[in-house]
Amino acid sequence: MENLNFIPILVAALVPMVLGAIYYGPLMEKHWLDSMGGKTKEDMVPDNMPLTYGLALLMAVIISFFLNAITELTHKGVNDAGELIYASHHTFGHGALHGAMTALTIAAPVIVSLGLFQKSSGKNILINVVFWVVCFAIMGGITDAWN
Repeated sequence: MENLNFIPILVAALVPMVLGAIYYGPLMEKHWLDSMGGKTKEDMVPDNMPLTYGLALLMAVIISFFLNAITELTHKGVNDAGELIYASHHTFGHGALHGAMTALTIAAPVIVSLGLFQKSSGKNILINVVFWVVCFAIMGGITDAWN
């Protein structure tokens, strides 16, 4: 982690914003709004857009940073000199696998638990879980392949 590259972390942090505009927009908008009791697009507009999107971006930076750290720290090797080296695998697919597994084992249980207590529909929970698994996979792929 001594050679941490922040550029891929910041680029990966944009994934939820870009993918969210597509996924919760033209791709799944009708299903998503229906899954929340028939809310309208207008109902979902944030009251304070700069604050909402700014905090969402900050959360995405935190996720991206830790996806990078998880991938780097869980794959160690030893070079010919016997020195410990980190992240001996640097491919998009490898990072995407770590991202998806992290989402399925950490993010998905949180989303499901929160959805259950908020009495969200199963459809809404599934829509959100799929979104975040895909986001984590792409984010993990970017941060791993870019190193």
